[in-house]
Amino acid sequence: MDRRHFLTLSAALPLAACGTRVPIGADGLPEQQVYRITSQDAAEIPFRMLDGINTLRGARGAGALVLNAELTAAAATHSRDMAIQNRPWHFGSDGSSPIDRIRRVGYAGSLVGEAISETFETETQTLAAWMQEPTTRGVILDPVATRMGIAWFQEDGGKIWWTLVLGN
Repeated sequence: MDRRHFLTLSAALPLAACGTRVPIGADGLPEQQVYRITSQDAAEIPFRMLDGINTLRGARGAGALVLNAELTAAAATHSRDMAIQNRPWHFGSDGSSPIDRIRRVGYAGSLVGEAISETFETETQTLAAWMQEPTTRGVILDPVATRMGIAWFQEDGGKIWWTLVLGN
């Protein structure tokens, strides 16, 4: 009797996997899945990004970054502002540049660069996308950088506005 149940279960498991359906959009591609940032994620994301970036930097011989509260504050301000403007770009609604924003929060070092994104993707997917682009990859791997700020703003509909600021 046990063998019969085992064989029945073994035959049913592969069929159960077929029941999982990924919604397909009109373009024939899988529909965008919404990544909701929970309070636990919010506490972990800066460290996951820091670990990921430092791993990439280490592979290229660049020094490790440390999280910086001022750069994170500047990133948070800009993420929210991009959402309000509904466009990903490096200038604030008041005309401020990344340099202006780091000065406003009291950062005493220099700006190395800023990476931004408007997406529904996770922080890991966003980092991977940044690494595909020569400009943002250059910012992330710049050996001059020693400090990092990372922040995001998630809209009710799920869109996430990511900002990464590197300084020294």
